[in-house]
Amino acid sequence: MLKIQGIATVAVAIVAYFLSGLNAGISAILGGVSVMIGAYAASMIAKRSEGKSEASAILINLLKAEAAKILVIIVLLVVIFGFYKQLVPFALIAGLAAAALFSGAALSKLNV
Repeated sequence: MLKIQGIATVAVAIVAYFLSGLNAGISAILGGVSVMIGAYAASMIAKRSEGKSEASAILINLLKAEAAKILVIIVLLVVIFGFYKQLVPFALIAGLAAAALFSGAALSKLNV
């Protein structure tokens, strides 16, 4: 999943770079990387329920993982907005959206 998200982020960053310059390309990469880091953190939390068979325990762990992912993304975006002064907001959102589109439960079954 992270591989597909990375490819999508780089594709958006290349387009942003050619349309609006270097800062747009960097902004797109930062948006995509924030989602990828959040997804990685969520996967580490979700792995804790591998040995469990109770549906309620698995669901609670899944909800914890999703909450952690959202929290990590929000914190990273706040840091990015605070420190990167040449930020291009549209490119950041485009990179974030491209990575987010490829972070779903349906894609987790793909062997890529």
